[in-house]
Amino acid sequence: MAQLQQPVPLQTCVAAPAIQHQLVAGLLAAHAYTSPKYLYDVLGSRLFAAICELPEYYPTRTEAAILQKHASQIAAAVGRDAILIDLGAGNCAKAARLFSTLQPRQYVPIDISEQFLQESVNALRQQFPQIEMTCLGMDFSSELELPPSIARQRRQFFYPGSSIGNFSPLEALKFLCRIRKAIPGGDHHGGLLIGVDLIKDTAILNAAYDDSLGVTAAFNLNLLHHLNRLLDADFRPSDWCHRGFYNAEQHRIEMHLEARDDVTVHWQNGGIRRFARGERIHTESSYKYTQQGFIELLQQAGFGQVQTWSDPRKWFMVCHAHPA
Repeated sequence: MAQLQQPVPLQTCVAAPAIQHQLVAGLLAAHAYTSPKYLYDVLGSRLFAAICELPEYYPTRTEAAILQKHASQIAAAVGRDAILIDLGAGNCAKAARLFSTLQPRQYVPIDISEQFLQESVNALRQQFPQIEMTCLGMDFSSELELPPSIARQRRQFFYPGSSIGNFSPLEALKFLCRIRKAIPGGDHHGGLLIGVDLIKDTAILNAAYDDSLGVTAAFNLNLLHHLNRLLDADFRPSDWCHRGFYNAEQHRIEMHLEARDDVTVHWQNGGIRRFARGERIHTESSYKYTQQGFIELLQQAGFGQVQTWSDPRKWFMVCHAHPA
């Protein structure tokens, strides 16, 4: 039977007042925004799992096909008996599909949505009792300090789904540097396996983030329920609508919540913001890359020996890199 540690409460990583301060600063900015990590409460995580099944949302199935087709090459690059550290693990399904090929010694799923992660790992450990599992609730977007229970050697970070796109290119570089720092120098068995969405036709990108069933809209609007709980606010989702589109100049998808009419929102300690009709809250960006552009980003972060695999249409790329 795999051993499962109790998840580390998120409050130990980011205190509640710090979360509130970050959210209020974003809501009061000239162009209001929130971090995309707040899209992922329990319901948000489940809605995102549903998004991954939509016909318009190509990243999940395209990445899965790449991982399956090139499984032996990826396994050779990663190596067996690794400490597989799954960043933004969610329902853990992507990592679980790799277990039979990679045969990790320990699986370390990390996610900000602690309760959802716990449920996912509880189910997963029944299927793979031979793999030690250490579940961590952590906001890894701002820090990546792992507890002593995670061995330092053979750390293989797994960051699928092109979640790296949620960071601006400069933030992505800093984040990749934190991952590189978490792999001890001289550990030739450590590395990073990462999924990257590539620049493609605008219509394909727009459909992926504004699906016909409205699941992505529900995912985005659910953020307002989460804000209400975190800030004791009075957002009404019916006052807002989802906007998702590709910004070709910035090479990124943008998701916004747009006020349907003039709206006034209140939150704790007398906080208030008036939104005019059509005014938006920027809730997520998803940057798209060229293959060479992302390889250069990895190299700037201190990685080398980069191997890449892609689908026939060049829509998506999976990379593995060792510390330089």
